[in-house]
Amino acid sequence: MKQKIALITGGSRGLGRNTALQLADKGVDVILTFHSREAEANSVVAEIEQRGARAAALQLDTSDVTSFAGFADQLRQLLQDRWQRYQFDYLVNNAGIGIHAPFAETGEEQFDQLMNIHVKGVFFLTQKLLPLIADGGRIVNLSSGLARFALPGYSAYAAMKGAIEVLSRYLAKELGERGIAVNVVAPGAIETDFGDGVVRDNKEVNAFIASQTALGRVGLPEDIGGVIASLLSEDNRWINAQRIEASGGMFL
Repeated sequence: MKQKIALITGGSRGLGRNTALQLADKGVDVILTFHSREAEANSVVAEIEQRGARAAALQLDTSDVTSFAGFADQLRQLLQDRWQRYQFDYLVNNAGIGIHAPFAETGEEQFDQLMNIHVKGVFFLTQKLLPLIADGGRIVNLSSGLARFALPGYSAYAAMKGAIEVLSRYLAKELGERGIAVNVVAPGAIETDFGDGVVRDNKEVNAFIASQTALGRVGLPEDIGGVIASLLSEDNRWINAQRIEASGGMFL
């Protein structure tokens, strides 16, 4: 059986890192991207290789659409040199940032930053990488529980994730002829450094979220990485165009 290869954007930390490690445990090789934290990315590569899978890291600014053609060229060369392949199998559009600001105070610069990373970046990076994704491959896009429930201060961020959920259904429809399945994973609140680590480090925020979650705690990165890795497995090949929320049952 041909070795499976996954590309994970923003794979140097948080959910991307955990997804990479869980895929490695399932025997999937991983190429991860990082924005500026090269040392962290190289550390994840080393962890993956300790688990018996092959890995590599490439720098990518997912907000800079003009860089995508060059990135695709780099990726194509890496696949040929390292794997003797011309395509990879799984794309996980994970890279992102969080901005917390009331609707009335959200500036255009903040809005554009979120748009460039979470919508424009995902749209055009996926488009640019289509020739490199194998037929029968899979795409997982990251959304958020905030696209279903509303918490003050996340109007712009949640709107971007709503756009990703709609885009994912269109991708599933248009890429279906190539056998490529496209799904969305929508995490609830997770203890990472996302959004300056507010969920992890603010005890009041952490306790409030835990009180509103059916399973009685805040999520951890390993709660999400396993969901993404599972969606990419052959066991779930018939799941397509779905939004899967992994929140422990928030705000039911």
